[in-house]
Amino acid sequence: MRTASLSRKTNETEISVSLDLDGTGLSDISTGVGFFDHMLTQIARHGLIDLTVKAKGDLHIDDHHTVEDVGIAIGQCFRQALGDKRGITRYADVHLPMDEALTRCALDISGRPFLVFRTQFHTPKIGSFDTQLVEEWFRAFAMQSGLTLHVETLYGSNDHHIAESCFKALARALRIAVSIDTAQAGRVPSTKGVLEG
Repeated sequence: MRTASLSRKTNETEISVSLDLDGTGLSDISTGVGFFDHMLTQIARHGLIDLTVKAKGDLHIDDHHTVEDVGIAIGQCFRQALGDKRGITRYADVHLPMDEALTRCALDISGRPFLVFRTQFHTPKIGSFDTQLVEEWFRAFAMQSGLTLHVETLYGSNDHHIAESCFKALARALRIAVSIDTAQAGRVPSTKGVLEG
């Protein structure tokens, strides 16, 4: 069972997360940030990850703490659910089209967190959502999950589509990378014998 759950409370946010890497894409997301909920639902649905996220944050200030802290919590859950990573595919890359936008996502479940995020937005907001928070979420998730993660939008003009293509590309890449590779015969896919740092 590749599942995990956690609760995280600070002076800025209170968050509970549970996930199942071998799910069917079910989601129950409530962060108080509508566009962000929509993006997390894409992670669940297209990654076939069952995901529950409940968050209360200091939204009277802005959405930053909530978005970043949810990224931290989901990343920690993801890492926990993977365990020692025996038998996983480990690497994945995806090109994800969303109407006029095209985003490439490549990742390595390496245990060595790193983010390259090459996506430009044309406006500061998608509705009331700050477009800068897309990168903040990806950074928080990558650092806590132990992913080497590269995300690049090759082109696009609609910021909603650009953001959604980033989240969907990640979801599809995660789906591949966490899948069990039967040729690994239960081994950790590394010459080191471990995937931690």
